Amino acid sequence: MDRTRLRRKPQRGSHDRAVIDKILDEALICHIAFASPHGPVVLPTSFVRVGDELHVHGAIANAMLTRLGEGVDACVAVTLLDALVLAKTALHHSVNYRSVVLFGRGHRIDDPATKRASLAALLDKVVENRSAECRLPNDKELAATQVIALPLAEASAKIRTGPPLEEDGADAALPYWAGLIPLVTTRGLPVPA
Repeated sequence: MDRTRLRRKPQRGSHDRAVIDKILDEALICHIAFASPHGPVVLPTSFVRVGDELHVHGAIANAMLTRLGEGVDACVAVTLLDALVLAKTALHHSVNYRSVVLFGRGHRIDDPATKRASLAALLDKVVENRSAECRLPNDKELAATQVIALPLAEASAKIRTGPPLEEDGADAALPYWAGLIPLVTTRGLPVPA
């Protein structure tokens, strides 16, 4: 598809669903862009991949979810930042990352069993087996919750790894440090409520 064709540095890209799924399954937050009556909007939200779809959820009155459920065009971006890449020259500084961009139109999930399964999958993504360790939504709470599914049919991944580009000419002899500063997200110790 033309919207997911990788134009700049296409060697870093992939349309392989296994690569896309792995990034989506690791990431906790996505940013969703869509057109609202007030102009373009980009909002962060948690999500879960369920098969061939990306699911997001929120209150029944959530404006973003309502628009997505109406089938407006959306673009979703997910990024995992792995390292700062420092070079001897400012031009060659970069970051190592894994990202996914997908385009599509969402649809509401109204079937109660499918909604419950989606919400449980999100809980279990955030904390392993969490859906078994809390009360799941009752019928009233489920009715107050929207779940929107976006297809993964039009998606691509892009990944940058490795050290900074090698400097050339006189820049190679510059006395400045170059290398990677890894960035690692870790979970802290649980803090009781």
